[in-house]
Amino acid sequence: MRTLSSSSLWRWIGLSAVLSTMLLLAGFGYAVKDMLYPKGASYAGSESFPALPANGKLSDAKEISVTAVGDSLTKGTGDATGDGYVKQVIGLLRKKYPDATVRLNNNLAINGMKAERLAQLLATDKGYRYALMQANVILFTIGGNDLFQIAAGHSASQATSNLDLNKLKAELPQGLAQLEKVTKQLHAINPNAHIVYVGLYNPFYDIADFRSGSLQIQQWNEQAYAQLHRYTNMTMVPTFDLFENTIGRYLSSDHFHPNHNGYAQIAARIVQSLE
Repeated sequence: MRTLSSSSLWRWIGLSAVLSTMLLLAGFGYAVKDMLYPKGASYAGSESFPALPANGKLSDAKEISVTAVGDSLTKGTGDATGDGYVKQVIGLLRKKYPDATVRLNNNLAINGMKAERLAQLLATDKGYRYALMQANVILFTIGGNDLFQIAAGHSASQATSNLDLNKLKAELPQGLAQLEKVTKQLHAINPNAHIVYVGLYNPFYDIADFRSGSLQIQQWNEQAYAQLHRYTNMTMVPTFDLFENTIGRYLSSDHFHPNHNGYAQIAARIVQSLE
């Protein structure tokens, strides 16, 4: 019987090792390429899925899919139960429309989010756009950090120490310009969804030195309403009156975010606006 010499055996072993290494590298390269350059098809969605009825009424919809974006208010910060207003909206919609399938598609809110950052994500993040395209109800909050973080010089929820109302007023035009970008992008991404914006409130109304900040908050809300009013599918829900005289009842211990009951009040108004 013919046997391989030791030199031939080592050549075969070396060749096998080289081929195995090349195969491994090819597979690794393919995986890296897929992660760095995902195909557009992986994010493809239909702007009309799930579709609303032709009359646009949720009461006639078989499926209600909700996507939420924005800042800590949409994330539910301050609510010890973790529900925030978003999950409470889902619960109220299920009670109101028992014949429809109601689901929370995504809550993509981020603590500390500002309007400029949200506008960037809506313009460039395919995941954000995909989630919004799959919704027929979109909820969002934005603007509180644009005003209070800069006016305080640090975290918005710690603003009571050195809130500068002049800075608060000065930031209005820039913040509103970024809000306009957000509303335009939301409409472009999904022009058929019901889009609800939750207006701002003054969490420091009970502090005499900061009570006049409500004037700037009202200016923001008025101009925000004017922006959203251009789109027939957008609604603004006011919240300032919920907190001005009932802060102790509806704000959390950080004196900035709502507690569970405060978010419940916001959720009720959102569902009313969707009628």
